[in-house]
Amino acid sequence: MNTEDTKMVRFDAFMKHALHDPENGYYARNIETVGASGDFSTTATLSSVLGTAIANSALEWSRANRSPLNLIEIGGGDGSLAESVIKSIPFMKRWRLDYHIVDSSNPLTERQQQRKLPKKINWHSGMKSALSSCKGIAFIFSNELVDAFPVRVFRKSDAHWNELFLHKQEEHFCPCADTLPESSALNYTAHKKGQRIEVHQSYRDWLLDWLPSWKLGQLLTIDYGDTHPKVYYRMPEGTLRAYSHHQRITGKAVYHMPGRQDITADVNFTDLITWGKQDGLEKLSIVNQLDYLTPYVNGSAEDQFLIQADGAGSAFKVLLQQRMQ
Repeated sequence: MNTEDTKMVRFDAFMKHALHDPENGYYARNIETVGASGDFSTTATLSSVLGTAIANSALEWSRANRSPLNLIEIGGGDGSLAESVIKSIPFMKRWRLDYHIVDSSNPLTERQQQRKLPKKINWHSGMKSALSSCKGIAFIFSNELVDAFPVRVFRKSDAHWNELFLHKQEEHFCPCADTLPESSALNYTAHKKGQRIEVHQSYRDWLLDWLPSWKLGQLLTIDYGDTHPKVYYRMPEGTLRAYSHHQRITGKAVYHMPGRQDITADVNFTDLITWGKQDGLEKLSIVNQLDYLTPYVNGSAEDQFLIQADGAGSAFKVLLQQRMQ
């Protein structure tokens, strides 16, 4: 990835280029695979239980609102989640299922399309196209989507917050040139000097772009993170990290090999709830993955791993929000 040697780059711009650049970005070109042989695994690649839980949530929404069974999955991964969701829809109801996947990654889209899925899928590069196909009515869901959006990184000084810029892969924390983004972490006065935090402002900007096209439905967001301030409990250096071939990378190594490793940060669910309320979304519930999946798990080792109280079961949160006409 080429950058101007004499120019400092705000971290979210660096992360966007590293992950989403059309020629060299990790998701656009260089992602190996999702799963045991790739750079990382997701809940959906380990077990079908998440698909079963999502299918039941979608069916419940459809019954309660007498709505068409329109499903939009954002970020389809390797297609495992789509397969398990569709197979969990009762056969007699599957015929009226309208399933859409929105994905900006060409390698992953190709892998999804190569998979033999039990239902015709419609693929889209953007949410507006998918919502147009559903006439604005849909149950929308994602698994480990928000964490892939570029973050702005801040560090607390004595009296204010400084923002992270990079120059030749070296860190520079500078006073913000514009207004601070809205975030519960930035408004929290108890953070100690030196605390680093991340703000998924790019996710909110993306959300605002397509929300006017969504008339009715629910939004199910599954990701690792927590509400604030718990998301930064014993995390003075923040949560920014990278992954390559299942190896966790922290510190300045995160800035090395841009485009060749996944970069991520925990999701501040308090921000998602607050932003949603401001943008017309009602919070219905937020639970741990353990609570969401437990009614559907079996005795397999994979399912038990996903609901471990001191592991994935508590690390992942499941937020359900509603869009009303």
